[in-house]
Amino acid sequence: MAERSIVPTVSVVIPAYRASRDIAAALDSVLAQTFDSFEVLVVNDGSPDTAELEAALAPYRARIQYFVQPNRGAAAARNTAIRAARGRYVAFLDADDCWAPEFLVLQVGYLEAHPACGLVYADAHLSGESPSLAGRRFMETSPSTGEVTLISLIEQRCNVLLSTVAVRRALLLDAGLFDESLRRGHDFDLWLRLELRGVQIRYQRAVLAERRIRADGLSGVAVDEVQRALNVLDRFWRGHALDRAACTAIRVHVMALVDRLEIEQAKQRIADGNFRAARYHLSAAHQRSWKVRAAQVALRIAPRLLRAVYLRLRPPVWPAPVQAH
Repeated sequence: MAERSIVPTVSVVIPAYRASRDIAAALDSVLAQTFDSFEVLVVNDGSPDTAELEAALAPYRARIQYFVQPNRGAAAARNTAIRAARGRYVAFLDADDCWAPEFLVLQVGYLEAHPACGLVYADAHLSGESPSLAGRRFMETSPSTGEVTLISLIEQRCNVLLSTVAVRRALLLDAGLFDESLRRGHDFDLWLRLELRGVQIRYQRAVLAERRIRADGLSGVAVDEVQRALNVLDRFWRGHALDRAACTAIRVHVMALVDRLEIEQAKQRIADGNFRAARYHLSAAHQRSWKVRAAQVALRIAPRLLRAVYLRLRPPVWPAPVQAH
């Protein structure tokens, strides 16, 4: 790790909110990097567990920069750290995620070897309290296929995991940093804005991080994720002059997301036992797959049996390529 008097190559940005039980593991993974020219900036975003967080940080205080601010959201916390950063690269890590020891050497090495590339991300193992996801890779459930372009980001054929991103700091400043009015989805919004500005985004398929999933973050995940994506795409379309191809891609993908939202809301209503609302949401969806048609029939003739089967078989999370930060 770089001494304070030496300008580091990389600034590691970690926002902290209710992070006291996880942040030590995240920091250990940073301090175990095989690349040593970095600084660590931890931003306490008005966390209600500040006393516990600061106790967890105590063994690391000599090796990190620690900031405290009123709660303004993760976007504002990351922006605070970026503004204070000294490295020419910024690497993001959520407090409940970890890096492989070679994360920085491979991600920074990629940027050094590819001067035209402004941002690079990677794959990650999924772990934690979701049996349907633990042990899988992020790119299995949220794939990146082909070249990263504005269209592939809009259509979510390429999905960027924030805790695997290394990016040139100057590009973040030029783009205006994260949009602090977006409590969720601000990362997705920033990737779109960077691509629109012509920043080249690339990925490595190497698994360089661990993304942990907590049980207290699973409820309503699918509906929330779709709503976040819809909100970001709507704001992006309204706030920027886009060419015809980008506008068409947004319209088509929004229609698909709205369909998926209806289906996910129907699943929630089935779980709640509100069968009338479930029938309404399924009828509003344009998708007519055999699963949707079968669910509509079951809701008419045996709704309670359908609910029992669904509750027994449903995974804790319905994985989908939607930005969720």
